[in-house]
Amino acid sequence: MHEDDGRVVSNFIVQALSGRPITLYGDGQQTRSFCYVDDMIDALVRLMQSPADFTGPVNVGNPQEFTIRQLAEKVVKLAGSSSQLSFEPLPSDDPRQRRPDIALAKSVLAWEPTTSLDQGLPKTIAYFRAQLA
Repeated sequence: MHEDDGRVVSNFIVQALSGRPITLYGDGQQTRSFCYVDDMIDALVRLMQSPADFTGPVNVGNPQEFTIRQLAEKVVKLAGSSSQLSFEPLPSDDPRQRRPDIALAKSVLAWEPTTSLDQGLPKTIAYFRAQLA
């Protein structure tokens, strides 16, 4: 991820490490699922090694949901930041929930994520801390 790629995880981490307000849209209660890069790579390798007659599509991701506000609060805490939460209007096209159904990945690829958000966030924060240094 790049620090300015516009994704919620990188945005929150860069804002927290810079001491800027963490920008949330709406009340922050919309949910998202976050999959650590190592888990995603494992899924993609398994997909590439799957039988030739399996062409997909297959959902990969982490089905454990968190609210955007929970993510922001975790990032602030883990980054040791004093950033405050800043609420902006929710865009009309923002989905309230995102959670992949990975049943097919489990059955065909024998895959499911193994890295929790609490395990992956500190590594991701360390990565961005180094990038910003």
